[in-house]
Amino acid sequence: MMLVELLSGYAEVPKDIEISGVSLDSRKIKSGDAFIALSGTLQHGVAFADQAVKNGAVAIIYEPVGKLKKIVAELENIVCVAVVNLSQNIGAIAARFFGYPAQQLAVIGITGTNGKTTCSQILGQLLPDCGIIGTLGWGGAGHLNATENTTPDAISIQQILQSFVKQRKTSVAMEVSSHGLEQGRVNGLAFSGAVFTNISRDHLDYHGSMNAYIEAKLKLLDTPGVSFVVVNMDDQYVDKIISVVPTTVKKWGFTRHGNSVEGLEIVSANNIKYTLQGIKCDLNWQDDQTCLTTSLVGEFNLENCLAVLSVLIAMGNSLSEATAMMFKAKPISGRMERVSNSENTFQVFVDYAHTPDALERVLKSLRLHCQNKIVLVFGCGGDRDQGKRSQMGHIATQWADTVVLTDDNPRYENAEHIIDDILAGCQHQKVTVIKDREAAICEAIQAASNQDLVLIAGKGHEDYQEQEGKRRHFSDRDVAVDALKARGTSSC
Repeated sequence: MMLVELLSGYAEVPKDIEISGVSLDSRKIKSGDAFIALSGTLQHGVAFADQAVKNGAVAIIYEPVGKLKKIVAELENIVCVAVVNLSQNIGAIAARFFGYPAQQLAVIGITGTNGKTTCSQILGQLLPDCGIIGTLGWGGAGHLNATENTTPDAISIQQILQSFVKQRKTSVAMEVSSHGLEQGRVNGLAFSGAVFTNISRDHLDYHGSMNAYIEAKLKLLDTPGVSFVVVNMDDQYVDKIISVVPTTVKKWGFTRHGNSVEGLEIVSANNIKYTLQGIKCDLNWQDDQTCLTTSLVGEFNLENCLAVLSVLIAMGNSLSEATAMMFKAKPISGRMERVSNSENTFQVFVDYAHTPDALERVLKSLRLHCQNKIVLVFGCGGDRDQGKRSQMGHIATQWADTVVLTDDNPRYENAEHIIDDILAGCQHQKVTVIKDREAAICEAIQAASNQDLVLIAGKGHEDYQEQEGKRRHFSDRDVAVDALKARGTSSC
């Protein structure tokens, strides 16, 4: 594409040249590419312009923030273009470069504090020719490529969508994080539908307040092309969400408690039965009724199922068709994932719950399934929202019978200080502290009795432990499997 065409409406280009690609990463620049230099939290991308030029960049498109004139002036024989507010415009510019791929796909944006991954993965399983973008990666169900963030950067998103078009995908289930919305990563992306799973405390270290966090989530409704919105009628912020949905957008709601609002299509569940084999309930929508059976476990997973069902119906399926599709849904890695087997007299689950709301939801859900005691293994990550730690400690000892506190990605923080923060909210008589996470998991599984449930929370699908800037391989699931094999021996 010619540079003038790419930046038309955004900036005046001093010299028109052809560019073969665009990238935010100077290390990934190839000959003929344009390097996009954004103003970062710690450093401006222009600082890496020299590396980009050495790798073959023919143009530098930069955000004119701070004192950059001297650096830019030293880039000889390179076309440099300043684009005001580039961070917020890069999504639309990238969409133009890659041929507006979202316009050829039904892109469903899923946001909320919890449930984004499960909903996107299930939709990816059930919708024909569906691509997935989210925490677990991007690609097709069961065949995912790694991503660094839940919502990739603006250029990567458009590149991924273009690859989906080439693969003849027809729809995309995409997790949309509050960071991604606030930083404009999805600006210029045409969504067909939007889903709000729930909203509770998370990422306040970044957003600063719940109000700012909610406002970031609501930016999903500012994106063009949204034809329907699905909301959780049982969520405390549902009225705020509904109040800002454009009148041209069809509104759908799902509920476990019979809640409804005039003007919304409501999918409701009643006569709910929770067993260790899964969930059964009756479903209602308008005058239709049917029965849902799923192997997924927990109240929150029923909410996820209802959210997915609402999307499927909003996309043209009948209630019975959508329910039949849901029957095929498989559990998601690290999301209430059962790792025990029929030989065990107790159950072991691994879950990603790392916020107060998520931990409470998981524990309350397991209480419905548990015939004896709940044993919880968890910790809190370092360099993240410190205010949630005592809250999670309180929730842990309120809903679990035994709690084993341990490390969870201490990063650059003192691990003992993190545990002390959690202990501030705990009933201490229920708590054992074992800093080594592997030892903590082994101890919990060794001590479990008949009909107990062991929950290992906080890391879910993650396969690493991070401390002092270094990552080492660590999987809760793998450690749990080995501990189950070694149970009753001295090897664990």
